[in-house]
Amino acid sequence: MRVLITSPVFPPDLGGPAVYVPSIGRFLTDRGHEVRVIAFCSDDQPEGFPFPVQAIPRGPLPIRYLRAFFAVLRGAAWADVVYVQEHLALLHVLAARLRRRPVVIRIMVDGAWEIAHRKGWARGDDIVTFQGRTYGWKVGLTRALQRRWWGWASRIICCSEFLRGILVTEHDVPADKAVTVLNAYHGPRAADVPETREAARDNLGLERGRRYALTICRLMGWKRVDGIIRALAQLEEDVVLLVAGDGDMQESWEALARDLDVEARVRFLGNVPHDQIPLLIRAADVFVLNSEYEGLSHTLLEVQAIGTPMIASGVCGNPEVVEDGVNGLLVDPADPDGLAAAMGRILGDPALGVSYVEAAHEREGKFDREQTFARVEELLDRAARRA
Repeated sequence: MRVLITSPVFPPDLGGPAVYVPSIGRFLTDRGHEVRVIAFCSDDQPEGFPFPVQAIPRGPLPIRYLRAFFAVLRGAAWADVVYVQEHLALLHVLAARLRRRPVVIRIMVDGAWEIAHRKGWARGDDIVTFQGRTYGWKVGLTRALQRRWWGWASRIICCSEFLRGILVTEHDVPADKAVTVLNAYHGPRAADVPETREAARDNLGLERGRRYALTICRLMGWKRVDGIIRALAQLEEDVVLLVAGDGDMQESWEALARDLDVEARVRFLGNVPHDQIPLLIRAADVFVLNSEYEGLSHTLLEVQAIGTPMIASGVCGNPEVVEDGVNGLLVDPADPDGLAAAMGRILGDPALGVSYVEAAHEREGKFDREQTFARVEELLDRAARRA
């Protein structure tokens, strides 16, 4: 089977698809399939992968999208099936349709909500509230376009039960067309990184005598890093927040840290190399994901596998990974006071953190790489055979 994979992000850039695509690509290659990848990427020539990668470099968005469209149009002529990672990739799906190739879409979010949220069209409503409201012609058009490209797909793979529920109940996607395949963890384990936090901190050049909170995400508004900064301001002076990732909100959140007089305790690290992420996770006393939306976070799976206590917002797919008070804590992303209390609990009680880590390790089998990727392979093969 010849599989063309398209992605909105690829290493060295950070993001869920940047973790998923190299891993599923390697899996399919190891299983004897031919794989090619077309991805938006800051590296013009990604290397070190057992399949060719065509990078679409950064630039004005209309130009990037047109370059991607023509790249997919050419690539689809070669492929038996096109596996689209981006929920906003109308042009990718259109290119495959023009070549009469089957498309399997993997979605991590309701794309209409993400666009409306980013553009300010949805009055700041969360993804659940968004489903039941009308916002005007721009949102209406975006929803109509999304329904159109979902209609063109052979299957839609949802990364969480939460997201599949939205497609089936709110968008009338047939129940047998929307399939849940949970994200899988496919990276280093606890045994693959330094045994102690101190050793990891030494490797990273982090000073000892501090307690570290860590978040890893694209710096977009709905990631609510501002809430973590506000929570940090309520904690003791030895607590430092490490922020890995970049994005549009960095300057705003740097200004917030200055306004709250915690600028020296908030360190924006930018896009950290992927091979350094496990070290960062090991070095942290607590990991915090305060998003208003997550399909099902790859980063939470990585934190769970490496063994750092987790705090996550209790929204969307996060409760499918973190059970409150069992293997971590869930918080309201709009409540910095509650987040500060949760961070204080874990930072002030190392034994509690250890108990959460032990419980998290017991749940790792739910996100087994071989099982979930084999299910994706099956769905791609069915789509290719029916073409």
